[in-house]
Amino acid sequence: MLTASGLSKSYGGRSLFENASLQINRGDRIGLIGANGAGKSTLFSLILKEASPDEGTVALERSVSIGFLPQESAPSGDETVLELATNISPAMEEIRRQLREHSDEDPVHHEAMARFAELDGHSLEVKAKRILSGLAFREGDVGKPARTLSGGWIMRAHLARLLVMEPDILMLDEPTNHLDLESLGWFQTYLSKYQGAILAISHDREFLNAICVGILEIRNRKLNRYRGNYDDYLAQKAAREEQQWAAYKNQQREIAELQRFIDRFRAKASKASQAQDRIKQLARMERIEPPERDEATVSFSFPQPKRGGQRVITLEGVRQSYGSHVVYERLDLEVERGQRTVLVGPNGAGKSTLLKILAGMLPLEAGSVTPGHNLSIGYFAQHRTEMLDVKRTVLAEAMQTQTPVPEQTVRTILGSFLFRGDDVFKPVGVLSGGEKSRLALVKLLLNPPNFLLLDEPTTHLDMPSIDALIGALRQYEGTLFFVSHDVHFIRALASSVLHISAGKLTPYAGDYQYYLDKSGSRSEREALIAPGDYRPEAASDVAETPRIKMGLKEIKEQRRAEAEARKAANKAARDAAAGLKSAEEEITTLESRQRELVEELEDPESFKNGRAFNLNRELADLQERLAKVMKEWERLSALVPAPEVTEEA
Repeated sequence: MLTASGLSKSYGGRSLFENASLQINRGDRIGLIGANGAGKSTLFSLILKEASPDEGTVALERSVSIGFLPQESAPSGDETVLELATNISPAMEEIRRQLREHSDEDPVHHEAMARFAELDGHSLEVKAKRILSGLAFREGDVGKPARTLSGGWIMRAHLARLLVMEPDILMLDEPTNHLDLESLGWFQTYLSKYQGAILAISHDREFLNAICVGILEIRNRKLNRYRGNYDDYLAQKAAREEQQWAAYKNQQREIAELQRFIDRFRAKASKASQAQDRIKQLARMERIEPPERDEATVSFSFPQPKRGGQRVITLEGVRQSYGSHVVYERLDLEVERGQRTVLVGPNGAGKSTLLKILAGMLPLEAGSVTPGHNLSIGYFAQHRTEMLDVKRTVLAEAMQTQTPVPEQTVRTILGSFLFRGDDVFKPVGVLSGGEKSRLALVKLLLNPPNFLLLDEPTTHLDMPSIDALIGALRQYEGTLFFVSHDVHFIRALASSVLHISAGKLTPYAGDYQYYLDKSGSRSEREALIAPGDYRPEAASDVAETPRIKMGLKEIKEQRRAEAEARKAANKAARDAAAGLKSAEEEITTLESRQRELVEELEDPESFKNGRAFNLNRELADLQERLAKVMKEWERLSALVPAPEVTEEA
């Protein structure tokens, strides 16, 4: 359906693409990845004809339609949410405008209604309502003017419009940024059955694993295609790099040998012709570039918070509402030191509200909040960016901490969050919203409290930055409560789960997989809404009227659940031990054979006698098998407890 050939594009003297090619066929579901600034958005612009390549062509088959969802700032006017979702063509948009601006008695209105019926507008509305429901809009929301909603909900409405439109090629730029876990589960299921092609920029690994049948990586000014999902890409990429290193080192040895002969014999008359032949051979040789290694994961340490009391914070009899809609009634909750808890549940159930209550950001209508000994609270939400001093540079603003931090440490952490080189001297005022969010996260890490509350902290972060944040939070010694739609982030950090729905708090004293297993769910979406749950007032940010409170009885039940979880973990460890041993043996065997294959590929004779092709194929298969066994080993290792370390007095 789409073919890009020989693409070259430069901006400001920097080359993004050189002779790059791409083909998208019907049914392709491709994840577009690459380092920050590699050219992902530029490639989208070239495909959409918003920019022109310096060289090469982008060709679409006749009548192929494209739908594009930008990362931010999709427009909205006076249309309702339903009208926006059904404005799938200029003709339909004009009809909607006429219906909105002319009364029922006006002939223009009657003519517009007739055209609306001709275009099967009523069926279109039914389809749009179904999709809007999947994206967590309630029936009462679809008639509201889109401009009255927040930017995130407007983006959801535009996403619904594209799904109603069903273009031949669906182009999505970070589509998961504005979705919660429930909506994300529905969206992934919908895309898995989508009949057209999908090209999506995303930093969400679980999303890429769920929908992709191919990965397109922008690397070294080329477009490299890989089969399968993101995990498959990692395995194939490792195999490719091993092969490229072997070929590169073999060629370098050959070049060195040719150069030695040339240097030794070019001045001798009897060998001059042979030396000239080797000079020509060198000139004709197509040089193999060494593989471009990914940037090493940045390791850093940051100040740890002061130790607080065992009881971090206690809520008793808390009531909170928005207008006539009650979020919590007689809510009791006790948080203990060291918890790493993710809040999950339907959109609008009160997850962000609970974080705000814990942070002291909302005045209570009833009840009390009792802080524990030596408590310090840090709350991360989008509004934190408003607390940045726009007149300072990035570095100067990051250095503004209560506890002095060495400049080199500050610059290291800034680099982990994509503020590199001269970027640290930019004024804060010129930063984008995403850059300000990253800077606010850096400031939080440099002066961490002992109770950290994070609301969707991975939005606007790329994969290296998410990994840096995970690494930092794994070092964090305080108590962590967070909301996130990034399953990879949740799995990496959460040691307990708090499910919130209709005012009811249900604790799960285990990690995210334990929560899924214990709730009897086959997927995140099934775990988030149990049968009988009342759907929340999502788009209006109005939460549910709760009917169940979490009291001291539930807290005791949670502690019993923790004991049950420990018992289950011990059994899992015993079951895993046998599998772990066999996995280790297989890894040893595979790694031994891998070394043998690499050594054989480094031998010039393997290329002369034609064995290199079979060796490369075996190495690729072995790398893929090794990646799978390593993944299984990691899973089993997590189930086997590490030896206990006794702390000396």
